[in-house]
Amino acid sequence: MRRTIGLYGIALAILSPGCTLSRPSYTTPDVHVGEPAFTRALEAHTLSSLVPGNRAQILLNGNEIFPAMLGAIRGAKTTITLANFIYEDGNISDEMAAALAERCRAGVKVSVLLDAVGSSDMPRQHRTMLQDAGCQLAWYRPLNPLSIRRYNHRNHRRILVVDGRVGFTGGTGVGEQWTGDGRQPKHWRQTDVRVEGPIVRFLQAAFAENWRETTEVLLGGDAYFPEPQPRGTLAVQSVKSSPAGGAAEAYLLFLLAIDGARSSIHLTNPYFVPDDAMADALVRAARRGVDVSIITAGVAQGVLDRLVRRASRSHFPRVTRAGVKIYEYGPALLHAKTMVVDGTWASIGSANLDNRSFALNAEFNLVFVDPGIAQQLTQVFQEDLKLSRRLADDELRHGIGHLFYLPLLPLRDQL
Repeated sequence: MRRTIGLYGIALAILSPGCTLSRPSYTTPDVHVGEPAFTRALEAHTLSSLVPGNRAQILLNGNEIFPAMLGAIRGAKTTITLANFIYEDGNISDEMAAALAERCRAGVKVSVLLDAVGSSDMPRQHRTMLQDAGCQLAWYRPLNPLSIRRYNHRNHRRILVVDGRVGFTGGTGVGEQWTGDGRQPKHWRQTDVRVEGPIVRFLQAAFAENWRETTEVLLGGDAYFPEPQPRGTLAVQSVKSSPAGGAAEAYLLFLLAIDGARSSIHLTNPYFVPDDAMADALVRAARRGVDVSIITAGVAQGVLDRLVRRASRSHFPRVTRAGVKIYEYGPALLHAKTMVVDGTWASIGSANLDNRSFALNAEFNLVFVDPGIAQQLTQVFQEDLKLSRRLADDELRHGIGHLFYLPLLPLRDQL
């Protein structure tokens, strides 16, 4: 089934003129990360603002992510909203479905939104379990021959909100690949975040946006949007982008941060296929003396992932000649999507550094303006570097071009 969908998606993307996006070469403002002017510019161009009064916990790999999620789900009193691109078979999927179903039977309102392509392998018994328990299960954009181009626009967001007060986001799917410590083959390296405070209502708003499109139901009331209560001192910004809005926000988030960097950029992303403008921004950063280090996926999941790696490398010589250092993570598939700039600004979310995330998918990232969070993620980056290999010059000369990549991972096969 998965192979059929993947091959169909490839053909669709090749034939569809809407599968690529030509962006202008933006001229960015002369504002630096850490300055109030940078914050205001980022807020204006991503249509979002910093929200004070929050606390956050960085979660690394399935060993930390799933126990935290399951603990929150099992403690739910009123509502659970869960959106994910991937829901597959496996022990963790069994456990997640059982926990959600138990809360439904206890009277908690549970709404689960799964991408119709990404989660096409969800076991039927899990669907039945949720529905029999009274959970609301909806599928984002199933195939419709009357609107074939919409099929290429997927919901890539990962959002879990419990009682409107505790939220999780990042890049984790529900499946065995995301379990473990991120150091073993077939158990992926992932970074997510748990948040409490006023920012949670913006995670809920991102879920509600996709839920109303899919079900025509508008979520509301204190069970979903309780009165915000300060839970800490962190200022956090939510950045959501989608094809309906031009999908520009995630793109501008990365572009402005790269051009605003003055000392360091630590970028972790599995699909590093920037367009020319984004590659130019990295070159400019390195040439003005910024320490730019990138960790990307070294282990490939299959044929398409191997093609992605080759496509990624088509950009590598251009940026490495300017001084950018590129590493490939070794022990397992790297799936974390984080960026730390100048030791004070950090992003965690679902967006990959490619045209699929920047043009076609609905994505969600959280931005933290906090040296403490930035330091934690910098330490994680340094630990990952120990398990990564810097690419040699002769490896950087082999690529297939980024335009070849986009049609090859149109739907299910990009995670």
